[in-house]
Amino acid sequence: MESHESFSPAEQLQLAQYVTNTKRPVFVLTNLPEVIKGALFSRYSRSTLGLRTLLLREFLQNDEAGFQAPTTSQDSRLALTKAQSFYDRILDGYGDDSIGELGGAHLALEQVSILATKVLEDARIGGSPLEKSTRYVSFAQQINGDFQFYKDPRVLASAHAELYLETNRELFRTYAELIEPVRDYLRKVLPPEPAQPQAAYERSIRARGFDLLRGLLPASTLTNMGVFGNGRFFEGLLIRLRLQTLQEFQNLASAAEQELQQVIPSFIRRADPTHRHFYSQLKFQQQSQDFFNRWVQPPTLKSSTPQSASVELLSYDPEAEIEVLAALFYENSELPFAQARENVRGLSDQERESLLRQWAELREHRRHKPGRALEHASYTFDIVGDYGSYRDLHRHRILTQERQRLTTRLGYTIPGSLVDAGLENPVRNVLEKAASAFEVLEERFPQEAQYVVPMAYQLRWSLKINLRSLMWLVELRTTPQGHENYRWLAQQMFQRVQEVQPRLAQLMCFVNLEDYPLGRLAAEVKQELRKQSS
Repeated sequence: MESHESFSPAEQLQLAQYVTNTKRPVFVLTNLPEVIKGALFSRYSRSTLGLRTLLLREFLQNDEAGFQAPTTSQDSRLALTKAQSFYDRILDGYGDDSIGELGGAHLALEQVSILATKVLEDARIGGSPLEKSTRYVSFAQQINGDFQFYKDPRVLASAHAELYLETNRELFRTYAELIEPVRDYLRKVLPPEPAQPQAAYERSIRARGFDLLRGLLPASTLTNMGVFGNGRFFEGLLIRLRLQTLQEFQNLASAAEQELQQVIPSFIRRADPTHRHFYSQLKFQQQSQDFFNRWVQPPTLKSSTPQSASVELLSYDPEAEIEVLAALFYENSELPFAQARENVRGLSDQERESLLRQWAELREHRRHKPGRALEHASYTFDIVGDYGSYRDLHRHRILTQERQRLTTRLGYTIPGSLVDAGLENPVRNVLEKAASAFEVLEERFPQEAQYVVPMAYQLRWSLKINLRSLMWLVELRTTPQGHENYRWLAQQMFQRVQEVQPRLAQLMCFVNLEDYPLGRLAAEVKQELRKQSS
């Protein structure tokens, strides 16, 4: 299909390096700074002209924009500065926050603590994070003679510096020392089958070993992250980091802003500490904290009774089945929603059960995702699980999560395989030492003390999720490849729903309730066979 717009040969030549084609109505922008793309799209929504015509008139042929195909790096910087000034006037003129979603950036954050990654990943919309895996990568390596963990400057300037350093180092030493004994144990109790490729088997042993030991890694563990996000996402991220009290988060905000200023400066300017927008956010947070501190009792510094991992279903809509079916009828008819609801109420229980069962049977695998009708059912859970499992489940986006501060008061979990391997004592000893260090540090540094808490310790968090998102979560997180701890939590979420709404629960037909001692093996075998056949 040809575009309604046409361009002269000279204009086509001007456009060629910035669009993938000049003749068809579907095309992609190329070789343009993010600020230019954002400005283009912001004008696009308020113009009868096509995007390529706007690019020509307002940038390529506009002296004010200063984007006449710069030939040197100095020309490029000048052109970008002019374009940014031009765009800022557009942004100020429209005052539309959604404009901040029209440009983005890929941001790498290296040597950040596991504790910091949770704040970096908290936003659910506009950003896509990816974090170094504790399953496939060893964290035992030392650089410049020391393990890689965040050394908080406030703690290191105090009398607790040695306690902080030694607690972290002993956790890493134990982790490193147990890698080979754990693998030897796994090879003994889970020997390879004759037909299994040895390389696939060893990769599974390696992954399973790291899964069993990851609970020893403290929240101070340094890791790497990559984040792709739009301008609004990064503005929110910088503000959120700056509202935190930990020094690491403040440093990350400054470092990220410095780099993003080179790519999407206009999108993040309201996150600057001197901007009135940021000041307003800071004032609101402080007032909110002061308000609720008058109502909430401060936490005790004494150890509370450790708790087992648990999943409690706090609330659900008893009418959810009717609402889901009504939504299905609604989207496949011309009925008003109220009429669709009444039609569903007129069905017998057997008819509703049959409808849902037959619809579920249409799904051939878990990637067949039902539509938004399932979003009419939602569930609120209160969960106690180890911090490692929280990190995995936290990455799911379309849900509402609230976590409490990381402490050692809810106790810890030791995988049964480590107990069976005769490695319980060194693991338990180092976990108990971490708890003692946490209690000492918490008295003076309640936030910084979180850094010495190993991932084996439990955290309490709430999770509100609709059925559509829950289906994706439990079907993904109960696959054989999943970590045994979060697999159990996902299975429990499914079973809590099954207990109260079994007909809706049957829609989650690819939930796996089995246990797998070497869960990655099947996937590794398939990968190895593909490698051998190529």
